Amino acid sequence: MRKHVQKLLQSQRDILSPQAISAVETALKEMKAAIDGDANDAVLQKQMEALEKTATKWIKPYPYAEWRDNVEVFLVAIVVAMAIRTFFLQPFKIPTGSMQPTLYGVTTKDFRGDPNFKMPGLMKRTYELLVHGRIYHQLIAPEDGEIDTDRITRRPERFLHIFNRQTIWVRYARNGEEVPLTIWCGPDDPAQQARWLYQPCFFHKGDPILCFEETTGDHLFVDRFTYNFRQPHRGEIIVFKTKGIEQIRDQDQFYIKRLIGLGGETISIGEDRHARIDGRRLDASTPHFENVYGFDPRSEPQDSRYSGHMLEEASNLRTPQNTLKVDPGHFAVFGDNTSNSADSRYWGELPEENVIGKSFFVYWPITSRFGWGQE
Repeated sequence: MRKHVQKLLQSQRDILSPQAISAVETALKEMKAAIDGDANDAVLQKQMEALEKTATKWIKPYPYAEWRDNVEVFLVAIVVAMAIRTFFLQPFKIPTGSMQPTLYGVTTKDFRGDPNFKMPGLMKRTYELLVHGRIYHQLIAPEDGEIDTDRITRRPERFLHIFNRQTIWVRYARNGEEVPLTIWCGPDDPAQQARWLYQPCFFHKGDPILCFEETTGDHLFVDRFTYNFRQPHRGEIIVFKTKGIEQIRDQDQFYIKRLIGLGGETISIGEDRHARIDGRRLDASTPHFENVYGFDPRSEPQDSRYSGHMLEEASNLRTPQNTLKVDPGHFAVFGDNTSNSADSRYWGELPEENVIGKSFFVYWPITSRFGWGQE
C-alpha cells in the first residue's frame, strides 16, 4: 500500500499543491516508520487507515481508473510475452514431414475408399481437434461429376492470417457446370494435398468428393536461450531461418533439421547410409543419433522411418566420393526422414547466425511425442 501511494505521489507531483505533497509525504514516512519498527498488527492497521485517508483527500483520482488498470495489466502481459518469445521460448509449428518420425508435420488419411468410415459427431470431432490435433473434412456429391484438377491452387490462401482457405472446382456430368467448393483449414503442404485431392478425381452422387482426416504438425517451443551461452552441438535439432540460403526459394521461412556438420568439417555419406565427418563414421553410439542410425541395415529406406542418411542422385552427395565442405561460421543439417527431406545434401551450408534455437518441448497435439527430449 505504501509503495502504491508513493507511485501515485511521484506521478502527480507536478500538479499537486505543496500542502498536498507535504501531507502525503508525512503519512508515507509514518507508515514506513511503523513497518521498520516491527509494529504490531493493530498499529499497522491504524497507519494504513491514516495513509488511505490522506491519499483519498489529496491524491487526484484518475478518470476511468478500472480501465486504466486493465490496460496497464494487458500491456505488461504483452511485453512479458514478447520478451519470453524473443529471448527464451518461441512457439514453432513443424511445417513438413522432413523430421519424421522424430517430429511430425501435417499428415492426412484419405477415407474415400473405406466403406466402414463414419464421420464422427460434433463432440468427438471437438475432442480430437483439441487433444490430438485432428480435423475431419468431408464433402458429399449431390450428383455425378469430377474434380477439375487444372483449377486447383497449389497453396491455400490465408484468411485473416490464421485459417487456410482453398477453393477446388468440380464439374458435374449432367450439364457440365463447374462449381467452386471451399475447404477450410486444409493442409499447407502440396505433397499432402496430392494424397486426398487429386486421385481419384471422379465421383458419383452420394459419394464423398472429399473425405479425409488431417492431423496437424507438432507444435513445439524453441529454446532461444541456451545458444546465447554455447555453440550448438552435433545431433541437436535446430530451428533456423532460410534467409541468405540462395538455393531455397522461400527466404522468409523457418526450417527445422538435425545438426550434422560444424564449421571447418567435411561431410560425406557412405553406401551404408551413415554420414562421415572428416572420414569418421557416425553411428548409433554417437550422441543424439541413437534412433537415426538404429535402423536395420538389411532393410530398404522407408518414408517416415529411421533409415540413416541416403545418397540422392539429385543432390550434391550422389556417391560416397562426393563431399560437402562446411565453411567456418556455418553448419550443415540433415532431416531425419532422409527419403523426403530437402536439406544440406541439396542446398549446402547455412550461416550460424541463421540459427534461432533448438527443439525444446512439444506442447500440442497430445501424442507419444508430447513433452521434451525428442532425439
